[in-house]
Amino acid sequence: MEKVLITGARSGLMSHLIDRLVNDYYIYVTVHTESQLKAVLKKYKGYDNIKCLKLDMLDDKDTNKIKDLDIDILVSSAAIGESGSLLDLPLKKLKANFEVNVFANFKLVQMVLQKMVNRGYGKVIIMGSLAGLMPFPFGGAYSASKASIIKLTEALNFELKLLDTKVKLVLILPGLYRTGFNKLLFDGKYDFMDRDSYFKYYTDLIRKSENIVLKLFEKKRFDSIINKLEIAVRNPNPKFIYRAPFSQSFFARILALFY
Repeated sequence: MEKVLITGARSGLMSHLIDRLVNDYYIYVTVHTESQLKAVLKKYKGYDNIKCLKLDMLDDKDTNKIKDLDIDILVSSAAIGESGSLLDLPLKKLKANFEVNVFANFKLVQMVLQKMVNRGYGKVIIMGSLAGLMPFPFGGAYSASKASIIKLTEALNFELKLLDTKVKLVLILPGLYRTGFNKLLFDGKYDFMDRDSYFKYYTDLIRKSENIVLKLFEKKRFDSIINKLEIAVRNPNPKFIYRAPFSQSFFARILALFY
C-alpha cells in the first residue's frame, strides 16, 4: 500500500476523502489537538491501515514526528480562517493566518518534498482555495494567505520541472462547501468588530449578507471536490490544478480578468 499523510483531517472534506481511500492506502490521519485525536482514534478504531497522530503545525515536536515517516503522498490541508476588516483587523490575527496557512504548511511541504525528490518519486497535494483568486470583504486575511499558497505552489511547480524527478505537485482550489469552516470564518470577526471597529454599526447588515451568501452558494454535497481530490491521489499523472465547483470556479476566473 502507498502511504498517504493527510493534515487537517478531523472532519469536513478530508474525512470524506479518507472514506474514499481507506481500502487502498495506508493513511496517516493528523489533527490539531488532543481532543480531536481522541475523536479520530475512536472513528478509525479497527483499521490496521490507519494511524492517527496529533500534528499541531506550529509545534516543532509535532512536525518532527513526520521526519521519520515514509510518505508517498502528502495532502496538505491544515488551515485556519481569520476574518475582519483590514482597516482595523488585529495584526496578531493576520499573522496567525499566515503562520498556519502559509509558513507552517510550507515547512511541512519542504520537509516531505525534499525526501521525495531525493528518492525520485512521490506526490504532494496542496489545498488552496478559490478565495485566493477571488478575495471577499472582511475576509482579506484568509484570502491573502490562500493567494500566497497558490503563488508559492505555482512557483514550486516550475522549479520541480527543472529537476529530473517523477515527483508530482498538485494544487486543489475548492469553493464554498458546507463543512462548517466558512461559517466559523465569517463569524470569527465579530468578537472584536461588535465592540471596536469602524464597521461596528454595520455588523448586523454584514451578518445578514453573509448568511445569504452561504445559503445561496454553499454546496451541501461534496462530491464535486472529493472527486477531484480522489483523482489527484490515485492518478499517477494528475493535472497540476483542480477546481470545484465549476460555477464558482468559472466566476472566480472571469472576475480575475477585471483586477
